[in-house]
Amino acid sequence: MSELSILAPDPLDAPVASGTPVVMQDNSKIVDRDFIIGGSPWRVLRLAGGSAEVVKRWQEGGHVRVGEERFARTLVQRGIVRPVLHGPLVIDDIDVIIPVRDNIATLRALLTQLRGLHVTVVDDASRDPLLLNEIADNFGVSLIRLDVNLGPGGARNAGARATSRPLVCFVDADVEIDDARGVLQRLSAQFQDPLIGACAPRVVGAKGATLRDRFEERYSPLDLGPHEDLVMPGGDVNFVPSACLMVRRVAFGDGFDEALRLGEDVDLVWRLHDRGWLVRYHAAVCVQHRARTNWRTWFAQRVSYGSSAGALAERHGERLAPVRFDVWSLATWVSLSAGRPMIAARIASVVRRQIRSRVSESDQPDAVANEIVGRAMLTGGGAFARSLVRNFGPLLLLLAVKSRARGPALVICALGTAWRFRHQRPRPSDIALGILDDAAYCVGVTKGAIEHRSLQALTPRVIPSSLRLRDFFAGQGRLAP
Repeated sequence: MSELSILAPDPLDAPVASGTPVVMQDNSKIVDRDFIIGGSPWRVLRLAGGSAEVVKRWQEGGHVRVGEERFARTLVQRGIVRPVLHGPLVIDDIDVIIPVRDNIATLRALLTQLRGLHVTVVDDASRDPLLLNEIADNFGVSLIRLDVNLGPGGARNAGARATSRPLVCFVDADVEIDDARGVLQRLSAQFQDPLIGACAPRVVGAKGATLRDRFEERYSPLDLGPHEDLVMPGGDVNFVPSACLMVRRVAFGDGFDEALRLGEDVDLVWRLHDRGWLVRYHAAVCVQHRARTNWRTWFAQRVSYGSSAGALAERHGERLAPVRFDVWSLATWVSLSAGRPMIAARIASVVRRQIRSRVSESDQPDAVANEIVGRAMLTGGGAFARSLVRNFGPLLLLLAVKSRARGPALVICALGTAWRFRHQRPRPSDIALGILDDAAYCVGVTKGAIEHRSLQALTPRVIPSSLRLRDFFAGQGRLAP
């Protein structure tokens, strides 16, 4: 396994500099005078003293003042706020590494967009190396030839070892970058924060005329959405693809695990996190990724995404759990799916009451409790159903056809499928391709589990709750069946 070279700086030794503009993350919200919810992973924080006024000022677009530097760092580390960083593009600080194997047409287009930058192409044992030599000469870029195919992770590592600039930007050959200098400028500016180890843009599907192209443009599996966030296991954004990824060289070390032919980007990001580095998803910066050229390769790509979970589970354990749920949120949604809304309402009511009692010192305890319950039980229900459909869709369909669990299974299938399309109205073809996409991913997860002889990637994870069963009977009679 590849090793990362050094630990990140201690956050206490790297406060956010005074004068730095900061803004609240999209998922964060001040509920009342004392409480803020949000962050990555999502949490509830109580603000002490006058810190609430500081956060309110930042919410409206403020700067870090003298004396606020460490407080700002704390909220940045927890994903509550983020610094707004800008700076000029310093070309000599960045090496662009492109791994490629026989993907000549798209490589030409990408190199045209990257003219004038320090580019190294790594030929991962292509069948026609002479053609790649010609292309590299025409564009004036460096070329490394690998005689044995190492896979994308190994090819990227070879490019990193052959270069020396402080930032390394990995770009796949099937990526389009309309404004390469603008993209690199905005990504590299994030590294003004000494704790940033890697930064990735939003990756959307490239425009095209086929059904696959139109689906990818709107619902690419590499598109992690329009909201900026920290990237970490268990967070709202838990990985970023290496289709376009900028990394701080001192954090990169030996880089990608070359034993992984799939999922090497997830593994790298999580290891960076474990070494204390921050990884930022910079959604305001956007690049395009081309869809596969035929149905067979498109379906195989989706299967491969799922099959990577088996090898990743060997390295990262329960982080690869296909579904994570709080036991009481699960009970609420199971009750609703089974047609028992009164039981679901009872559970939600008790949870709300218990939370309210714990924030009773708040100015608005009801508002705080409602926000927490709404996030954990209501919004979480859609994500929970989506995870079930994504990982166990065929099993849910079998339950819907041949068991008394038909009603709940159909509800989960409908909600989990609809959740994918919640941000924009789908076309009929999008729904069909979304179902096919999920089915391919399910096949891949099962395939990976069989190959690695482990059910880790198929085992749900129950998140412990501080609420106990006795809380549901205290002072309000028995829970009706």
